[in-house]
Amino acid sequence: MKVKIFDECHEKDLEAAINVFLSEATCDIIDIKYQVAISVCGEEQLYCFSAMIVYA
Repeated sequence: MKVKIFDECHEKDLEAAINVFLSEATCDIIDIKYQVAISVCGEEQLYCFSAMIVYA
């Protein structure tokens, strides 16, 4: 088994990166884990969209 980690600041960028990986993949996808992290820096909200694809 192997993993591929994606980390983007915008959900559309994460979606695009995963779609590129999946369209080029010649492997079996076992699982996809998705996570969103939000933090506040002063008055600004920072988002981190990430995903881990487990494949063989």
